[in-house]
Amino acid sequence: MSRQHESIAPLDRLTPPPDLYGRPRPDRYLAGLDWIASKYVPLVTRKDRYGSRPLEPGNPQELVVATREFVADDVVSLRLTAPGGGLLPRWQPGAHLDLHLASGLKRQYSLCGDPADRYAYRIAVRLLANGGGGSAEVHKELTVGARVEIRGPRNAFPFAADKKVLLIAGGIGLTPILPMAREAAWRGIDWQLIHTGRTRDSLPFAEEVARLGRRHPGKVTVLTDDEHGMPSAAELLARAPEGAAVYCCGPTPMLDALQAAFPASGGKALHFERFSAAPIVDGKPFTLKLRSGRELPVPADKSALEVLRDDNPGTPYSCQQGFCGVCKLRVLSGTVDHRDRKLTDRERANGEMLVCVSRADEGECLELDV
Repeated sequence: MSRQHESIAPLDRLTPPPDLYGRPRPDRYLAGLDWIASKYVPLVTRKDRYGSRPLEPGNPQELVVATREFVADDVVSLRLTAPGGGLLPRWQPGAHLDLHLASGLKRQYSLCGDPADRYAYRIAVRLLANGGGGSAEVHKELTVGARVEIRGPRNAFPFAADKKVLLIAGGIGLTPILPMAREAAWRGIDWQLIHTGRTRDSLPFAEEVARLGRRHPGKVTVLTDDEHGMPSAAELLARAPEGAAVYCCGPTPMLDALQAAFPASGGKALHFERFSAAPIVDGKPFTLKLRSGRELPVPADKSALEVLRDDNPGTPYSCQQGFCGVCKLRVLSGTVDHRDRKLTDRERANGEMLVCVSRADEGECLELDV
């Protein structure tokens, strides 16, 4: 099945007329003007066929919930559109949106629709009973017609479309992986998709995955614990074509197991996105000092964010992986062990810190402007 990419320009391309002497060869001056118009006018106007300008990806934008449906047990899918129905910024498989919820919470959700659809974004959110409240707010408040502020799209999990790929999704981890599978199929590369979960009812977009499998026989495998038992990481990686790049998203235990088993596999590279914070490696105990003078000890196995949230549950956070910047705080004194993927050298020199991942040396005291 071919995939259509939309190309929109406000003016139709016209063939230059003959030159002023009636000769069949086009006049060079008019041809030059036509070429400039074809390049410059679409660039400065960039309107869609309805006369709307596309939104800008770098700024907060308000979108509308156009449709809403449950696609698995406790998983709701939302289709978000611009209030005026205009174009949305482009995105690539692996991208996500930052949702700024009415409560003040900020959460990130992967885009799981079709990048060729410039008029809607699709996300899917599983209700987490023991989560931080973001998923519950999405399920309860984001009904059809509701408006939500977003930032993005941004991509911290880009799909490079390697010649051979194995795509592994655990449960709701299918959301960034499904567009990758479609992209791989469209590009005609050697690909395999594995979707794992507890039961078939728990797997989101099961029918879409099934259709993808029917269109591309032998490319899609669904493994559920109740029907097949829980597969080992080695068994999953064994399905990769020799020399394939592996892309995976899912629960932390699954990702940790895949990382441990990957060196013994025939894979070329491992790319992954986590649901939650990565385990702390080589952590040392240190102390946070607040403006009030109170000191909060940070154990070796906990993040500064966890300690701050224990003290104040309203402490803002989102990705817990050091790339969104929501938990950024200013450090007034002390030396930070920066472990983020967001801050610039200048921001670090100015005392900024992402408390979800960055730490300090053993015995160090970081005085925070909070």
